[in-house]
Amino acid sequence: MAADALFTPFKLKSLTLPNRVVMAPMTRSFSPGGVATEDVAAYYRRRAEGQVGLIISEGTGVNRPASLNDPKVPRFHGEAELAGWKSVIDEVHAAGGLMAPQLWHVGAVRTREPDWSPPGAYDSPSGLSRPDKPFGEPMSDADVADAIDAFAKAAGAAKDLGFDAVELHGAHGYLIDQFFWDGLNQRTDRYGGAKLPERARFAADILKAVRGAVGPDYPVIIRISQWKQQDYNVKLAATPAEMEAWLQPLADAGADAFHCSQRRFWEPEFDDSDLNFAGWAKKVSGKPTITVGSVGLTGEFIAAWGGEKSQPASLDELLRRLDRGDFDLVAVGRAVLQDPQWAVKVREGRTADLQVYDSSALATLS
Repeated sequence: MAADALFTPFKLKSLTLPNRVVMAPMTRSFSPGGVATEDVAAYYRRRAEGQVGLIISEGTGVNRPASLNDPKVPRFHGEAELAGWKSVIDEVHAAGGLMAPQLWHVGAVRTREPDWSPPGAYDSPSGLSRPDKPFGEPMSDADVADAIDAFAKAAGAAKDLGFDAVELHGAHGYLIDQFFWDGLNQRTDRYGGAKLPERARFAADILKAVRGAVGPDYPVIIRISQWKQQDYNVKLAATPAEMEAWLQPLADAGADAFHCSQRRFWEPEFDDSDLNFAGWAKKVSGKPTITVGSVGLTGEFIAAWGGEKSQPASLDELLRRLDRGDFDLVAVGRAVLQDPQWAVKVREGRTADLQVYDSSALATLS
């Protein structure tokens, strides 16, 4: 199929994208001390030069002591850290690109380096890293309020620095997602509950605070997932009605778009329909959605972490669903990490020039 559907403009509030290609957020760990370097800025600029419609940054930590589990992941607070991000957005804009930072708190997730610990207590809803696995202490009311404020201040800083939108990381078993998940959220206060909409109140309160910080016209995206890094088979919403009950409060609270993470975008979310996660999220919420999950490559990213190479794959099924209106934007991860010119090659029909993904690409900021 011709890739025309990928290269039509899209408007999200104050943001007009030149095409539907989004660079997916991918942790890189090349920011010593949490400060994005000139190399990081150049890395993102190359994707802007490669005509990615919207770049979403790697996860970047909000102002809580243990918001990150890696000392080389960037932060989005502090004078030096924000100056680093100012250099990034200036480079992206100079190349004609558009960008949103992804604001992140990992919650009760162990550190990636055995000889490093975060400078404070781990945050989590109920002191669990996975069901029945104690780790850290439950967040107090003051901790919850401070975390909400930290997300709002980071979003306000993103707007002040000139970023074009902001994304909240509410997926993959990290802090916001830990509140969604009944296996980790055993709270009995207003941020817990037997029903998913009750457990979504933490995310909704963050979205309300973020909206207050950035104003009504600034695009706010939230990334969500059914699967968790702790358990790939978890499903928060087992039916379309449960998904609607989960997402509608988030839309009402200020989410302008849902970034719907699944491991393989082509897999149906529920029985009796071929709609994927992003397709159903759009249907039940009425909001624009971003699909993601092994776009443009064979294999999926979990296997790729283990060293498996991935070959370029047909985009026909993706384009069929995009043209049908199942979702609005397409996030591309490993293919764009491997090749900054991926979008240009797809637009020009240069499929023979698309590169094989090799996990060695993770070792450099190419």
